[in-house]
Amino acid sequence: QVQLVESGGGLVQPGGSLRLSCAASGVIFSIKTMAWYRQAPGKQRELVAGITSVGNTSYRDSVKGRFTISRDNAKKTVYLQMNSLNPEDTALYYCNVQWGFSYNTWGQGTQVTVSS
Repeated sequence: QVQLVESGGGLVQPGGSLRLSCAASGVIFSIKTMAWYRQAPGKQRELVAGITSVGNTSYRDSVKGRFTISRDNAKKTVYLQMNSLNPEDTALYYCNVQWGFSYNTWGQGTQVTVSS
């Protein structure tokens, strides 16, 4: 069974940085897009950043220039480097992986809290 495990979340002050990791385990093949989503209380889940199998990246406007998504195909891991964090970045961050012919898998989420 394929499973995604996120790590790296925590409490950070405004202007600080965090690096999230999401590692895939189990029998997974033909990994396509890997992405990070987030969901704040009372808000819809939103796409933060995505990266294709060939390394093409995309970001929502509010995180451009501050966040960087990357992947290590050998480790089946996707990362999200988050710099210059602000309170609006506070949310539960989820990893999502599209793989195989038409599969997608979600992680359980890691909490990011930006507060003084």
